Amino acid sequence: MVKHWLLALATVLIVSGCSSRKAPAPLSILNSQPEHIPSAFDVETYEVVAGDTLFAVAWYSGNDYRDLAKWNNIYPPYTLSIGQKLQLRPPEAQTVAKNPSGRTSEKSHKTPVASSKKQAYGGNQEVVNKRTSVPNDAATTTPKIGEFPARVAKWTWPAQGKVIERFKAKGDVNKGIDIQASKGSPIVAAAAGRVVYTGSALRGYGNLIIIKHTDTFLSAYAHNDRILVNEREWVAAGQQIATMGNSGTNLVKLHFEVRYRGKSLDPMRYLPSQQ
Repeated sequence: MVKHWLLALATVLIVSGCSSRKAPAPLSILNSQPEHIPSAFDVETYEVVAGDTLFAVAWYSGNDYRDLAKWNNIYPPYTLSIGQKLQLRPPEAQTVAKNPSGRTSEKSHKTPVASSKKQAYGGNQEVVNKRTSVPNDAATTTPKIGEFPARVAKWTWPAQGKVIERFKAKGDVNKGIDIQASKGSPIVAAAAGRVVYTGSALRGYGNLIIIKHTDTFLSAYAHNDRILVNEREWVAAGQQIATMGNSGTNLVKLHFEVRYRGKSLDPMRYLPSQQ
């Protein structure tokens, strides 16, 4: 009888202990739509610090540098000043009219920051506040040339080969995946979009291509041997954009990244399960 009583008491304690625990934090669901993304992704402005360039701010905030220049009335050679506040989202027409300088602060900005495209992605690479949730833009429609769709219609593998490094958000961070193949192997656009950058200015990325797929999604293709597309060119999913190389690294590979408003996402969560 005593044994039965003790067993019943133990069961009650275990159940009550489990019920008092807090439920685990919900996982970020990649199938959630943009309207469900927490406001932490909606950073509106950024204050320039030493080492920033317009090109770097654009990449790490998930924008085309031409858009940033337009929203902030900045012209070539795209000189920035320390303390200058940049609008990271399209400003309202009234705001632009009232603020022809493109600045959102009354400060006097006297210290210029490097702005040449050769230094575009150098300096401070942690431009935007850290954010945590991961979105997905799955789509069913194909965009018209000249405009971005609300969602990505289809993701495809950017290259055929062996995945030698996977996405790592902690420790030895890797902001994308690395695919190894022979030099000269084709690299294709992982989704339809517009080429917003080609060049070799981002330190450690070699010959780089950045493609914008929606107003919020970008993908990057690094270490290319030959770049076969031009800036502002619209490309289709699966269209060849480069050949694999080892620019900026000691190994022939493609380093591939997917970003949502500058936040690095795991490409494997988007790409088809079979390569």
